[in-house]
Amino acid sequence: MGRLIRAIFFLVVFLAVGLVSYAYIGPIFGADFSAPQAEIRQSVTLDGN
Repeated sequence: MGRLIRAIFFLVVFLAVGLVSYAYIGPIFGADFSAPQAEIRQSVTLDGN
């Protein structure tokens, strides 16, 4: 049971390091993490009763 928990722990650590590495190295390879920026206007009708 201890070996299974240790294996899962190392897998989680490995995946976390991979995710952080991708976040830093991704833009070099063309991954764009910025949010799309566009102004959206929509009419709102308020009921004043």
